[in-house]
Amino acid sequence: MTAETSQTLDRGLKVLKLLADTDHGLTVTELSQKLGVNRTVVYRLLATLEQHALVRRDLGGRARVGLGVLRLGRQVHPLVREAALPALRSLAEDIGATAHLTLVDGAEALAVAVVEPSWTDYHVAYRAGFRHPLDRGAAGRAILAARQKLPGEPGYTLTHGELEAGASGAAAPLLGVTGVEGSVGVVMLADAVPERVGPRVMDAAREVAEALR
Repeated sequence: MTAETSQTLDRGLKVLKLLADTDHGLTVTELSQKLGVNRTVVYRLLATLEQHALVRRDLGGRARVGLGVLRLGRQVHPLVREAALPALRSLAEDIGATAHLTLVDGAEALAVAVVEPSWTDYHVAYRAGFRHPLDRGAAGRAILAARQKLPGEPGYTLTHGELEAGASGAAAPLLGVTGVEGSVGVVMLADAVPERVGPRVMDAAREVAEALR
């Protein structure tokens, strides 16, 4: 460190870089070891970064990059949406249901991109900016399932009636995108999700993940 630089800011930026390099977040103890500072310093750094939404802590206490990092660059969210739109558009047209890209924002799921099918007589209205708890709806549940990585799981999540009566959802998590937790899914007016939809949603999630890398 030179006289012209800030040690605290330097540590805060190192925290963000460390969190960006892991898909599963880091605990205070792990950050303390990696930074070579005591836990009190780490708590203060995380508290400050949380105030600016640059870091969030999940229910297990693990710190992760927050969506405030995206907001630092005004063009980042549009770029994320732009990268995801081709795969979402293909998914919506293929399945005939509203497709969406959802990212984690604190304890909530936030829809950041939505594409409705062009050829259906009716479909579920869904808007970008819609929020819901992570433990309700296919989009959030798919993200939670990816955190747990349970063996034998199909790789996608199906739900019915959790966010809207009569609507069913299917979603698959984004995998391998550093610093981003999210899912790609569809929502449709149906009592059950057709069998082919789950694997198709997984394919779309892989396409979006590749576009965001």
